[in-house]
Amino acid sequence: MGADRPPSVWVFKCHRAGDHAQSIALANALGWPYVVKEMKFLPHELYFALRGKGTLAGIDRRRSSQLEPPWPDLIILAGRQNETPAKWVRDQSGGRTRIIVIGRYWTPAKELDLVVTPPQFRLREHPHVLVNDFPLHQVTRQKLDDAARIWRSRLADLPHPWIALIVGGSSGPYVFSRATARRLGHEASEFARAHGGSLLVTTSPRTGRGAMEALDRAIEVPHKFYRWQPADPENPYLGYLALADRFIVTADSLSMLAEAGATGRPVYMFEFGGGPAAMHGPRGQDPRNRQWWRWSQLKDQGLLGLHYALAIGLPPWRINRSRDIRLAQDRFVALDRTRWLGGPDPQPWHPAPLQDLDRAVARVRALLGREPADADLVHKTGAGPHDAADTAVAPILPGAH
Repeated sequence: MGADRPPSVWVFKCHRAGDHAQSIALANALGWPYVVKEMKFLPHELYFALRGKGTLAGIDRRRSSQLEPPWPDLIILAGRQNETPAKWVRDQSGGRTRIIVIGRYWTPAKELDLVVTPPQFRLREHPHVLVNDFPLHQVTRQKLDDAARIWRSRLADLPHPWIALIVGGSSGPYVFSRATARRLGHEASEFARAHGGSLLVTTSPRTGRGAMEALDRAIEVPHKFYRWQPADPENPYLGYLALADRFIVTADSLSMLAEAGATGRPVYMFEFGGGPAAMHGPRGQDPRNRQWWRWSQLKDQGLLGLHYALAIGLPPWRINRSRDIRLAQDRFVALDRTRWLGGPDPQPWHPAPLQDLDRAVARVRALLGREPADADLVHKTGAGPHDAADTAVAPILPGAH
């Protein structure tokens, strides 16, 4: 890799859209040319993953992207399955290709060049593991400015302050039921009334239809309600991020919390679920919400979520790949990045800009010898000097519409 040309980058597509979005966010932030490669895996690919060797024997070569020279300087990937072909590419390059894993790894960390992960995966400390506060995201200042120009006039009939209500859905041991949706509608309405404002509501792919309808019927203040549709050019999500003065986000979605947090405006988490994995917000302080044998908690958590909740209580290891999103939620609160809806809220606050993407970029650039790594950005998980790169989102203060 010569200093006179940018590094070449391949991004291996992950079957989980949120994880793949993080890979793309890092690739875009690096500013180097990249191509996306997609693998189609065969049922027996796990056998080769267990062996720990790089091979293409577990992929359907006819349906997968071509992997051929010139070999890349860097591969960015998420998802266990992608690690095996990535190691094969590294072998073909004579060890020159560097491998960056987003999220959780399967290959031992010492055999990877860098792992960029948020806290919920409970990964062990290692020199090759960078633990960020939030997941990476693709929300940029330019995207928000463009969305604000489109959506400002469309929301003009609603009273200020505008409070975006961003809704996820069932995840692991947390079931977003109709009853939970109704409770969210009532609590969000109470919050909006207390501030004299209105709600900008958007659902997501994981929001069930029944819960969506229950939420819409429960809202009691002026609002706009968007029902998520795939590839919809009229999706107002970025517009809501750009223009809302405050945010309420269901606490199941760390990615949506990161995107709301990137605006620098107040973010409140809505908690739901119960049993042994109950969230740590105000509702979770009620001992009854931690008793999984109660019928009310089984309805909230579901029998299928119970084994997931129990797995969270076991030590993390290679087979137990459960994530504990409470670790991330607690960190968000400790850093005053978010607060729990319904908890103490003495005065408005303006969270500092997120540093996660900047830290990841600094580590990757240092890894490839492109520039000296800033010690604060590389090694700290708290706030360091802010890199005013185009990928960063500068905070918008309330009223700056």
